Amino acid sequence: MNFDTKVLHSYPVIDSDTGAASIPKYQSSTFHQKNFPDNQEYTYTRFGNPTVEAAEKAVAALENAKFGIAFSSGMAAITASLLVLNSGDHLVLGKNIYGGTFQLLTELLNRFNVTYTFVDERHPSAWEEAIRSNTKLFYLETPSNPLLTVTNIQEVCKIAKTHKLLTVCDNTFMTPYYQQPLTLGADIVIHSATKFLGGHSDIVMGFAVTNNEEFKEKLRKNQKIIGSIPGIEEAWLLLRGIKTLAVRMKQASCNALILANRLQTLTKVTAVHYPGLENHPDHLQHFKQATNGGAVLSFELDAKEQVHQLFQRVKIPIVAVSLGGVESILSYPWTMSHACMSESDRLKAGVTPKLVRLSCGIEDVDDLWVDIQQALEGEENEEN
Repeated sequence: MNFDTKVLHSYPVIDSDTGAASIPKYQSSTFHQKNFPDNQEYTYTRFGNPTVEAAEKAVAALENAKFGIAFSSGMAAITASLLVLNSGDHLVLGKNIYGGTFQLLTELLNRFNVTYTFVDERHPSAWEEAIRSNTKLFYLETPSNPLLTVTNIQEVCKIAKTHKLLTVCDNTFMTPYYQQPLTLGADIVIHSATKFLGGHSDIVMGFAVTNNEEFKEKLRKNQKIIGSIPGIEEAWLLLRGIKTLAVRMKQASCNALILANRLQTLTKVTAVHYPGLENHPDHLQHFKQATNGGAVLSFELDAKEQVHQLFQRVKIPIVAVSLGGVESILSYPWTMSHACMSESDRLKAGVTPKLVRLSCGIEDVDDLWVDIQQALEGEENEEN
């Protein structure tokens, strides 16, 4: 099947008991064991639930994975994946990384003697040079949040396999519609389903998918032990939202490319970060492993005050934490996605007070452009 068909038909969409065209919400914490003491498929929702299981199969199918494990958030999925490490282990990851992942390493896993090295993710040689005798895992996020730097997935995974290391890749920004890291060599792929997979800013949920049964068992055990399972309502909303993933991504990414090009024409905009632009330093590498630039971009302004003006004057995008909704979302990484990092760590990662992130929604792009333009240039026009 082509993806536009897979997103609707490659996983359970019809209830086997009733024929309902939508998998029901099995809103139950526990299940009657009618043949006790014999084992049965469902006993307690922390251990498995039909609605959650259907959501797991859906995301796995879209990533061409054998196994999917659902979590209560993207951070829960990241945590469960990194908890395959043991005390004394070392991992390598890109220096441009989501603030929550940074915090997990620097404030929690370090307490259990898990060490890490940040590298310039754009250069495969940097990953190999960072390997130590106790290195066990490479953690990739491409494109990165919020600067949209790109990691060569295939080459980094090849290095990992040579050294018998595990590779985990966060694919939240691209979604399986535009990029499929498992086919490029990754062992585990992570999603914050809160974002594009759900697509309507109404759930908090995460996923890890893999083709390796051993990794699946470890992830499932971590899910159960931590108790980081999603709610039934979230799983059902994910199943509903994912059906429109393809059409949403097409419109949103089309908007992103147009806006990225237009933003470059504004004098107050000093830089635009978007891999779909031909002048993006990672453009060629990105399109070797992805089929589109995606729906997220970031840009830098002349002054911090201009960020405040933009957020106060803009009318169509919402100003909020998160991304991936049908509505456009403006975010301020300095005080939102990367606020948990120290000021010096933010600046080292290129997250400055002048940086803005825009997750494009499915609105009319001309309306978005007029709104953003007036918000940035309104003060000048008023003075004139």
